[in-house]
Formats: sequence, structure tokens, C-alpha cells
Amino acid sequence: MTALPAQAECLAAAGLQSQVLAPGEAEYDARQDSYWSNSAKIRPAAIVRPRSADEVAAAVKALVAAKQPFAVRSGGHTNWAGSNNIEGGVTIDLGLLSAVVYDAARETADIGPGCRWREVYAELHKHGRVVAGGREGNVGVAGLILGGGNTFFTARRGFACDNVVSYEVVLADGRVVVADKDNHADLFLALKGGSNNFGIVTRFTMTAIPCDKVWGGMAFLPKDVIPAATDALVAFTDNVANDPDSNLVAMFTHMPDFKSVVVATLYANVAGVERPPAYDKWLALPEILNTVKMTSVSEMAFEYNIPPQMHDIWFTLTVKNDARILAHASALHDQLVADLVSFIPAQDFVTQCLFQPLPALFGQNSAAAGGNVMGVERQTENGVLFLATAMVKTPEQEAFAYPKVKAWVDAVREFARGIEGGLLEWCYLNYADKSQDPIGSYGEGNVKLLREVAARYDPEGVFQTLCPGGFKISAVGL
Repeated sequence: MTALPAQAECLAAAGLQSQVLAPGEAEYDARQDSYWSNSAKIRPAAIVRPRSADEVAAAVKALVAAKQPFAVRSGGHTNWAGSNNIEGGVTIDLGLLSAVVYDAARETADIGPGCRWREVYAELHKHGRVVAGGREGNVGVAGLILGGGNTFFTARRGFACDNVVSYEVVLADGRVVVADKDNHADLFLALKGGSNNFGIVTRFTMTAIPCDKVWGGMAFLPKDVIPAATDALVAFTDNVANDPDSNLVAMFTHMPDFKSVVVATLYANVAGVERPPAYDKWLALPEILNTVKMTSVSEMAFEYNIPPQMHDIWFTLTVKNDARILAHASALHDQLVADLVSFIPAQDFVTQCLFQPLPALFGQNSAAAGGNVMGVERQTENGVLFLATAMVKTPEQEAFAYPKVKAWVDAVREFARGIEGGLLEWCYLNYADKSQDPIGSYGEGNVKLLREVAARYDPEGVFQTLCPGGFKISAVGL
């Protein structure tokens, strides 16, 4: 047995030695390798894998008493270093908290934070149910929900966090509490977009949604349709309120298989309506490849997965639903691709200039569901959620690409600022780079609320200092 690192001795004293993994052990290496992005694979001194909320509580109490820095991970999908792992500290790996239990009487599902969404949907599909969760099957449950969570059902039911009935939470002092609209209601609200500032969620209870069939899949279109695709995206976004069951993700993307920029689209009508009118403009465009069919959310979660084992750069903005802004972002994406081709002649990289509708309806649904802390309900005009990504093979390529992706997003931001109402306030936490300030974008009232809740449930600031990963309310400027 590998010797226990000094950083984990407190865990052994708390009776958790059998759950601790140390460098040099095969299971330690496997858990490190299971991070989606190579960029996140810094090396903790030890990994602890609790099997229950009580073991999470024991781990937290031991680490806090020893003043030992720690990180928390569920699926490990956030791409940037330090978001869900810690160099030289202890990572609390929630992967064994992976139960999914459907309650037919209450029409809810209890979901462990260590699940990935494909596992959640596979279990619920047995009952003809889904939840408003992630659309990419490899994404972990906890990170997506605690960052808000855009889903196939946002136009009907608000964000993923708006569909949580209760959270079981381990607090910094080791207490395990259940937060819902009647108990610890302030914490319940703060967890809806407030990320990992308050404790460790060990169970999410979500509303179950009847959903058997979905008409959906991917279509690929040639680059020369980008102007028409941009117009189709703007029209689709303005039409979401008329067809809240139809979803669209549009990517202008460079992929090694194509050796060029193509348009990749994800369609999903969650009512199971084939070729609904909302997609008419899209379906009229010429296609290279089409995998759209009658399917299920569960099957789509297994099929739609972003490639792992890359070095990944993500930045995000929200902008007005305006073709001029989208076209400018697309033109700058072409320049990024040219720059990357000059540095990576084999073209073994992926970029995405990705757009998703963000109509005012989304925030209205959040408010109707009881509200969250993201401030999206303040958005009065239809917008578009913009994600800029580059995925490359080596640290050297990442170092080359990072400033170029950042400059691309900065330029889109400045262009949008020049159009009346062009730049929207909200920054989506789950897509944000570490240099961005998503929580600060939630608005003064929500920032104040989050500070108060953090101080009430974690007065010693454990999740601000000992657990430094992620976006911290203490780092938001006054």
C-alpha cells in the first residue's frame, strides 16, 4: 500500500484511510485521467472518495481542523486548472455519490453529485422521465446545476437550478442540512447559480419530467451558408416563445475531420415533433451530413459529447440577438482558425464559435419558478449566449491559443458595445474562463445576498480560502 501523504493524515485519523488515493496508485491515476480537460489535470497530494454525505462531512471536518486546502469535483468537466482540482492539496472526489432514484409518488428524482448526465438519463428513461439537466452526457451533475445549467427545457421550465426541489448540503462545520423553499430558504436560493461558495451538495432532488421521445441530433452544413445560418439563428431566437419545445445550438467550428470551418447544429424538439416549423429556415439550407432522428434525451446524451483529453480554452459573452454581432464574431473566428493553422499545420485542433438562443423568456421562466441568483430575469430583450473555444493537443499550443481566444472575445465585446443594447450583462458561469467574473454579473442585489448567505453558513470562510477553486463570492469587487 502506498504511504499516505502528510496532507491526508487528518483523513486517516477521521477513519477515511480506505477511501484515500495517493500518487503512484492506479486508481489515483484513473481519477486524474477522468477529468475531461487536460488543462484541469494538476496533481493533488491525495484524493479522497467519500461514499456518503456522512463521509463527506467527516472529510470536511478533518480538512478544516487541519487547515488543509482542498478542492471538490463531481464530473470534472470544468476545463481550467484549479476549478475542480488542487495542486498539492486534497481533492474531494464525489464520483461514488452516483445514485439516481426516481420517486413516482412525488414525481422527483434524487441525484448524486458524482453522476454524469448520461447516467441520470439512462436510469430515468426506464420510467419515461427526464430532468432539466445537461445536454452533454459527460458533464457532471453538481457543477452544471450549481452554475445555473442551460438545458433542453429552459424555454419551458427555466434553468436546471430552477428545477431543483431540494439540496442536501454538507456545511463547512460538518453539519448536513437539507435546503428547500421552506428550510434554509436563503441557502436554497443562493445555490441556484451561486456555485461552490457555501458547502458541498451531496444530493439534488429535481422535478421529474415526462419525456419519452425527442426529435433531434446533429446536422453539418458547408461554410458558405454562414450568412444564411446567422439569419436563421436570429429568427429562431425571436421565435422561441412560440415553440418552447424546440432547441438550437449553432456552431461555426473548425474540426480536424473537415480541415475547414463548417456549420454544426444541434436540433432537439423535446415534444417529439418531427421537423417542426421552428427549424424551417435551417432545414432549407444545404447539408453535408445529418444525424437527426426520432430519439430520446438519454440516447442524445450518449451521442453528443465534446472530445476529451484536449487542452481547452473557453470564454463567454451574452449579446443582443443581432446578426451584425454574430457575423462579426464569425469573421473573427475565421481569423483565429487561420492563426492556429499557421502554428498547427496538421490542423489537429477544434474551435467553436458557438451560439445559443437566450430569449428574455428564459429569465421570465426562472422568476416564475421562484427565482435564482443569476439575474437573468433582468434581461428584457432577446439575446444570444456566445461561447468561444479552442481545443488543442499540447500545453505549447494552449499557450499560443489562449491570448488569441481572449482577444477574439474582447473584440466581440467591444463591437457589441458599439450597438445600442448590444452587450448584455449576464456572464454564464459554466462557460466562463477563470479571468472572467460571472458572479459579479449577477447584479448588486444578488451579490449582496450571496455574501450574506456565505457569511451565515460559512462564517470562517472555509469555502473562500481553504477551498479556493471555482468562482468565489469573496473575489467579486464591491
